[in-house]
Amino acid sequence: MTIRVLLADDQPLIRTALHMVITDSPDIEVLAEAGTGAEAVELAVGARPDVVVMDLRMPGMDGIEATRQIVAGPGTAHVLVLTTFDDDESVYGALRAGAAGFLVKDMAVDDILAAIRVVAAGDALIAPSVTRRLIKDFAGRPGRSTRNGRTLASLTDREREVLGLVGTGLSNSEIAAHLCISVATAKTYLTRLLSKLDARDRVQLVIIAYESGLVELPR
Repeated sequence: MTIRVLLADDQPLIRTALHMVITDSPDIEVLAEAGTGAEAVELAVGARPDVVVMDLRMPGMDGIEATRQIVAGPGTAHVLVLTTFDDDESVYGALRAGAAGFLVKDMAVDDILAAIRVVAAGDALIAPSVTRRLIKDFAGRPGRSTRNGRTLASLTDREREVLGLVGTGLSNSEIAAHLCISVATAKTYLTRLLSKLDARDRVQLVIIAYESGLVELPR
């Protein structure tokens, strides 16, 4: 099955480069390109892509609002943010808007293609460098809460192991491969963690993993 992609970036050179890379991949095709957030929303409805590769900084409607509208819209597209990552609030905004993945533009081409496949499969993915920035930013905020081992008292040993892997930035597919379990089982563990820890999303699980000591703050 071919993965259908919509490229949204206000820089024609970036779109052209991504288009060329994707064209060389036999299982991914580019349906359309957008130079603004508003165009991305319109094309997402009309072209019905599987994945929207979304820049954040675009004229008019930015990528965060476009992501919010696409996720809330009638289609089933998953949004993969691909940006230069110049401020942490953009990361939080994109993830709160419903982005399924967040990558930086200096990642290897193979990693970007792999991320498209991961997101198309309904999985979530955050670049390890972004995960480290999220944790560092959170750690530096005044008045943050401090969790201890009791936070994880309701978790099984395997659930703690999965939480630790989520905290390092691994996707469900990568967790499944690491633990030699199916992707469906990995997703089940993630669902249990969200419920048991009263976490809204994957980012909160990353923070909990850090606060609870399962993952150390990168130096």
